[in-house]
Amino acid sequence: MAEETFDVVVIGAGPGGYVCAIRAAQLGLKTALIEKEKTLGGTCLNVGCIPSKALLHSSEMIHFARNGAAAHGLKIEKPEVDISTLRKKTETVVSNLVRGVSMLVDKRGVKVFEGTGRLVNGTTIEISGKDKKTITAKSIVIATGSAPVELPFLPYDGKTIVHSTHALSFDKVPEKMVVVGGGAIGLELGSVWSRLGSDVTVVEFLPRIAATFDTDVTRVYERVLKRQGLKIETGTKVTGVKKAKGKTILTAEKGDKKLEFEAEKILVAVGRRTFTEGLGLEEAGVEIDEKKRIQTNERFQTNVPSIYAIGDVTSGPMLAHKAEEEGVAVAEILAGQAGQVNYGVIPNVIYTDPEVASVGVGEDEAKKEKIEINVGKFP
Repeated sequence: MAEETFDVVVIGAGPGGYVCAIRAAQLGLKTALIEKEKTLGGTCLNVGCIPSKALLHSSEMIHFARNGAAAHGLKIEKPEVDISTLRKKTETVVSNLVRGVSMLVDKRGVKVFEGTGRLVNGTTIEISGKDKKTITAKSIVIATGSAPVELPFLPYDGKTIVHSTHALSFDKVPEKMVVVGGGAIGLELGSVWSRLGSDVTVVEFLPRIAATFDTDVTRVYERVLKRQGLKIETGTKVTGVKKAKGKTILTAEKGDKKLEFEAEKILVAVGRRTFTEGLGLEEAGVEIDEKKRIQTNERFQTNVPSIYAIGDVTSGPMLAHKAEEEGVAVAEILAGQAGQVNYGVIPNVIYTDPEVASVGVGEDEAKKEKIEINVGKFP
């Protein structure tokens, strides 16, 4: 049986991959999309950005009912949390959007293969899984995304020591929870479970939380989160975990001081790593750096001319909207157009309440780079 041939094959159906496939098909290219999971949308749609924002919204409503409604003249007697219904609501949001993505992909005539794609060479891909076959393409776009970083002394067990995906679907509110990492993921999910009634402590190695934002912003931000009930320990190094009297204890150091935190759940949110395992990059001759990120030029092209890469598998911020923009740009380049991304205007947001956001060069960075700026502040 002859191999199927396409103009473009995209490996990975996350925000970068499915957007790239849709745009390529819009521009008249015969396009295929390979995804190992049963649903499209990748981490962001299925177990990342979308379910976490749904939970954030629901938990904000609960927090308002308990703490803010009375000031508006709304009398709400002892609102309670039904975790089962909360989870169903989140799952409904995700499933509706997943169906929407599938409809858009199908409408544009993109051929979807369910399975794991592996490069045989610069134009051939072997698919293993449900749709087991070999296909060829003039151009291949790698968009396989990222996975949570695992600390060697805090291996995930999915029960006590968990990553962000696990933390989206606890079957009950943990009495005590420790979040390792004070970045966007840790602060968002920490806020969710704190609002739902958990005693949450955030442990951050750096001197401040949300370290990608300006210092004056994070100073105020930390005070607000503490007023909301989050406990925050900055400049604190996690050293391990132990059991004592049937309880789980996270151990840490803050300068010369030894700290211990009792926790029913320990959420490790110290970042994400590129996911390129099993892709056959070495066999295809694709170059990666010391962090296993795929090396590309300004046209998203690897050292193998027919292979491109976008999103979390490349350098730069691991953000869904960055991957989407790169997906559009590379599709346009493959169609002979002038696709490009202005990385200077990619926004960065933490979706707590209040939200914290930035775009462009911040005040701290401007001063460091000796860029002349005018600074305005208002309440």
